Amino acid sequence: MTKKAVQTAQTREVSGAPKVSLAEISLADIRAAAVTIRDAVERTPTHYSRTLSKIAGAEIHLKFENLQFTASFKERGAFNKLSSLSADERKRGVAAMSAGNHAQGVAYHAGRLGIPAIIVMPEGTPFTKVKHTKDFGARVVLDGKTLSEAFIHARAIAEKENLTFIHPYDDPKVIAGQGTVALELLEDAPDVEVLVVPIGGGGLISGIAVAAKALKPEIEIYGVETKLYPSMYGVVKGESVACAGQTIAEGIAVKEPGAITRRIITQHVKDILLVREDEIEKAIATLLEIEKTVVEGAGAAAYAAVAANPSIFAGRKVGIVLSGGNIDMRLLSNVILREMMREGRIMQLVVEIEDQPGWLARIATVIGEAGGNILDVSHNRMMTDMPVKSADLGITIEARDAAHGLEIRKTLTAAGFVIRSHAQSVRAMHS
Repeated sequence: MTKKAVQTAQTREVSGAPKVSLAEISLADIRAAAVTIRDAVERTPTHYSRTLSKIAGAEIHLKFENLQFTASFKERGAFNKLSSLSADERKRGVAAMSAGNHAQGVAYHAGRLGIPAIIVMPEGTPFTKVKHTKDFGARVVLDGKTLSEAFIHARAIAEKENLTFIHPYDDPKVIAGQGTVALELLEDAPDVEVLVVPIGGGGLISGIAVAAKALKPEIEIYGVETKLYPSMYGVVKGESVACAGQTIAEGIAVKEPGAITRRIITQHVKDILLVREDEIEKAIATLLEIEKTVVEGAGAAAYAAVAANPSIFAGRKVGIVLSGGNIDMRLLSNVILREMMREGRIMQLVVEIEDQPGWLARIATVIGEAGGNILDVSHNRMMTDMPVKSADLGITIEARDAAHGLEIRKTLTAAGFVIRSHAQSVRAMHS
């Protein structure tokens, strides 16, 4: 990192963050956290993926944190922090702010430890995360359009009700808990040369960086953020960046990264890569189809970065953290359908027909004989630039792949049908 970046990372602070030096978070702290959480948190597997390795041209090892009970690594830091509270602090209770995964981790383990918990979540938090947090027994308050606004409200509640605030990422105990991911990953895959980790506030990558660099100083660590929320990227590069927009990776949509975490990242992380929304969607679909594992947007970001940057990772042994799997089912279904359209496996065609009986059957026969599967059909008789006895037939067709989709279109054209529009299919063929 540049001297300017280091100075920027050291001077920009987050309101309410504890003043902690790097020396106060060590490998010993992370090993102690591993002992603390051992019987309360899953030791998730790390698996080598032959298929993804072939696709990426690298040796891919996946760390499945989406297999935690609450489907996220956040349990590690939450339990480690909660376990450190005094008897009086436990009796008074805790407050937290989260877009979902930290909320569930705090709520679940606070319930297990008999600690009252209030969780403030942004208003746009996916329903599944809100429901699960409530189901774990926490009192949920939806407030604020962003994490930053929810953070302010959560701090106010904690102060007013004399509760201990459990920060989602900028706390030494939380960071140490998250760092246990690296201990397990490097135990299972000791030859890994590079670690790729998503960044929201930076707690996960900070804990991993401290542990990994202590165990294996030559290892390289890359962080990943969405292009819509490159907050830590801006910090380490010393640049002013805009953070806004609707992202599928809401778990890492953080406008103000941590004060402690930014110092650790500046010191230990080689670079931060930015990924687009379509790259994240593709990663979600790829992991589901190939690894049969469900990941949320933030959880897919690290693999998306590896797939999008072959020049960095080709030929190397890469450890990828799948940080969470809490994705709304409706959203997941949309991701699958959108990716199938991008790949040309689903096409939307508009065909000009005569508005007479039998034409739909003729088209269906041609498509069926070509091996296509009709998913949806609609008629439009209100096109004023067409003869009144004509109509547009909208057809959604499933094909084996983009090449098969092209064959179906050619077959329809050869049979005499006029395709008025196939923009989606053309985009899929050339994407």
